[in-house]
Amino acid sequence: MQTVIRQTLAFIRYAMCILPALAHGFDLDLHIRHTLNGKPLLLDSLRYTNTAGERFSISRVSYILSQFELQTTSGQWISAQKTYAYLDAAKRRDQVNLTGIEANDYRAIRFSIGLDPAVNHSDPAQYAANHPLNPNLNNLHWDWQTGYIFLALEGSYRKADQSFSGFVYHFANDPQRTTITLSLPKDVSSDGALKIDFDLAALLNSPNPIAFASDGASSHSRKGDPIATKLKANLQTAFQLKRILGNRAASTETPIAPIDLPNRLTPYPFKMSSRFPRPDLPRDNPLITERVELGKKLFHDPILSADNTISCASCHKEPHALSDNLPHSVGINGQLSRRHSMPLFNLAWKDRFFWDGRAPSLRAQALIPIEDPTEMGESLLNVIKKLQADAEYTTVFTQAFDSGAITAENIGLALESFLLSETSYNSKFDQAIAGTATLSAEEQRGLELFMTEFEPRSKQYGADCFHCHGGALLTDNRFHDNGLESIAEDRGLAETTGKSSDQNKFSTPSLRNVALTAPYMHDGRFATLEQVVEHYSTGIVIRETLDPNLAKHPHGGLPLNTEDKTALVAFLKTLTDPKYAR
Repeated sequence: MQTVIRQTLAFIRYAMCILPALAHGFDLDLHIRHTLNGKPLLLDSLRYTNTAGERFSISRVSYILSQFELQTTSGQWISAQKTYAYLDAAKRRDQVNLTGIEANDYRAIRFSIGLDPAVNHSDPAQYAANHPLNPNLNNLHWDWQTGYIFLALEGSYRKADQSFSGFVYHFANDPQRTTITLSLPKDVSSDGALKIDFDLAALLNSPNPIAFASDGASSHSRKGDPIATKLKANLQTAFQLKRILGNRAASTETPIAPIDLPNRLTPYPFKMSSRFPRPDLPRDNPLITERVELGKKLFHDPILSADNTISCASCHKEPHALSDNLPHSVGINGQLSRRHSMPLFNLAWKDRFFWDGRAPSLRAQALIPIEDPTEMGESLLNVIKKLQADAEYTTVFTQAFDSGAITAENIGLALESFLLSETSYNSKFDQAIAGTATLSAEEQRGLELFMTEFEPRSKQYGADCFHCHGGALLTDNRFHDNGLESIAEDRGLAETTGKSSDQNKFSTPSLRNVALTAPYMHDGRFATLEQVVEHYSTGIVIRETLDPNLAKHPHGGLPLNTEDKTALVAFLKTLTDPKYAR
């Protein structure tokens, strides 16, 4: 009897082990390698040649995959749990994890490039910060017309006369959604991984060759666009299954714990527009009122500088949307900063800071000016000593941190908390969208120009601003070479990355409150908005690092007339938030 009981218990334990596994099914990873002619793609490298003999480089490959399904050996298609994926060659997003696949034997897999119409036209603000369809994550949502860009392919090429130009192919709109089906060379029924190549040479050449000069250097996939038609057909040959592996990569994700939270705290009500994509707020530094107030106090206190005369607010002034009205801000001993002070609102949506992206976090960025010899010129050690000698700071640090420690890390966390609280979303433009204000005819014309591409091939003659300044935030928070006359001693992003292809690239500021943040550009070279618009109309410098969205235009810029330029400026002035315009 005891033997039977032991056997029964053993079977129950065995069943408890295998039943969850049977219910769970198995997991499958898709590893997508971006290639060109079968070799790993090298971005920003003017080394490739298409069938038309045009030498070209690729700077961006971003796309959305959806509707993953596997076909059983009996022919039935089974949906995988993973619904959407965002992949990007530059960001090395090249893996899709399909989990909980129904146990079965499978002989094929398929997925879509793009989204079904219901999802494509849904509210993009609904998605969590790390969701593949969050516009702040993927930079693939067209705000001026509902819907996503399914595939963004951008780069540069040399024309027959050896002059330099750019190409921008944005594959989008409901009819362009394309299903890719890949047969499996052997049945798949357990955990594993598929190695898939996405060959950009096939996308541009097979079976329908695309020549940049003759077919067109840009496409926004409007109805009847032959470039979009060719891309749709070529996608069928661009994805190729290379290998099936019997093992998956181990997960390295670890939980993130809050840093030194006090026992008594007050959650801070983070405020933003319902139109904004959800930000990825720091999980190790959750917003609490105690840290926001401490950060605000530190931001406005000149005690952070060597001679107690310069605060963060000295160079980031509230009437100028936390920017400065001088080309170069004045630091200790009358020294001038190297670059123009960037505005400090809506930073919750950024992940790299300063004009050259050298700070990987807001807390790191907040500390750097303290030790910059031309700005605040103080050491963090001395700042800590001064704060420790101040009874009021001893109290507020104890309220904001469980340890009460006055350290460089906690100073950075407090400043980060305050800066994250600075959001801007209530301009006349926002009010017009909400139906509580009305744009004038001139402002409306400026908006239309702002949100319309310049593509004579499809009879579109806008100002093309939205590529870098689109979306609810009016910035893509990326780095671009916008065709300014270069300054030898300032290499921009290249100073951070060391890559020559990043020469002349600087962070794209939001155009919200732009009427308050003059002078403009990283070095404050333009005093007025009119000068900025004129630069994009006639002053663009053509070079290899120029952003493709600008390089595809006629040499020198967009041929805007006087009325168009005036209308653009009128629209830009509607982006001012009354909280700063006081």
